[in-house]
Amino acid sequence: MSKKIKVGIVGCGGIGGVHLEAYKKISDQIEFVAACDLNAERAAQRKEQYGFARTYTDFEEMFAKEELDAVSVCTWNNGHAPISIAALKAGVNVLCEKPMAMNSKEAEAMIEAEKKSGKLLMIGFVRRFGENTKFSKQLVDNGKLGEIYYVKTGCIRRVGNPGGWFSDKKRSGGGPLIDLGVHMIDLARYLMGKPKVVAAMGATYDKVGIRSNVKGIVQWKSMDYSDYNDVEDLAAGFVRFDNGATLIVENSWTQHIKEDKLYLELFGSKAGLQMEPELEIYSEENDYLTNVKPVINENASGFGNNFDREIAHFVDCVARGTQCLNPSEDGLELMKILDAIYKSAETGREVQL
Repeated sequence: MSKKIKVGIVGCGGIGGVHLEAYKKISDQIEFVAACDLNAERAAQRKEQYGFARTYTDFEEMFAKEELDAVSVCTWNNGHAPISIAALKAGVNVLCEKPMAMNSKEAEAMIEAEKKSGKLLMIGFVRRFGENTKFSKQLVDNGKLGEIYYVKTGCIRRVGNPGGWFSDKKRSGGGPLIDLGVHMIDLARYLMGKPKVVAAMGATYDKVGIRSNVKGIVQWKSMDYSDYNDVEDLAAGFVRFDNGATLIVENSWTQHIKEDKLYLELFGSKAGLQMEPELEIYSEENDYLTNVKPVINENASGFGNNFDREIAHFVDCVARGTQCLNPSEDGLELMKILDAIYKSAETGREVQL
């Protein structure tokens, strides 16, 4: 690498800190130039922690004054589109956190800005970088599972509404479907070979509430927490793709269940794959049923390691023109699915795309 990549960040909260820790691990390749947050004190804290040259509270001012190569957009969901578009217009490569936008219309505008700029817009589908995902993808691509025709996935919490901006629809765009469902639907579609969505239907419920009153447990809460809540606490969807495959997804922040659940199962004509909660392959050998569990270090698919790989890949794409694993088109397709499920929940009918 001939020169260091000049990095900025917009959104210095929790997920912004995760990005910065990952950038720090490749500090020989990058230079921390500018940090921006609506909260000036928070931006100043990040400057102190990571050695940014300057801080801002206005992203437009930052893009006007700084010569950046790359920026991480880690704000509330309603900031993803306007900030990413402004960055691209300023000639800056963008890593935008998931979800890509509030809806598919915003996502289309982001892609248009990307095309005009000639820069990269990468979407933060961080779970694609897990070792369990890499193994599963290779298995599918090598034909070991045969035709993938049905997938079940979900992430359901007993108590886990983050509150704050997460549960404020004006800033988030929705509840657990647009927060947790992004990961699970993307993983499913990615492993299936990224088929195009043709129809979806769904239902959403707000019956349990935020449950900030619950004692005796540790609850993760957003940095600017409040117990205001006007989003769903459970969403369920059924998605049909152009290759005939179907997907069932369910996501919730808070339900009356015994324990949290995370699952992802692929049904293939030759074998079945469970990626979550544990990686296993189900098939048969010599007319006997087999359960195969690959030996993979659990930490290799952990939250921190996945972000480390994602940030390193983004920098590599910017510095060397490496093909991006998480292109913006994938983000748009996901937003179409989320839009359709939410619209179906409102109308009570299947939505055709």
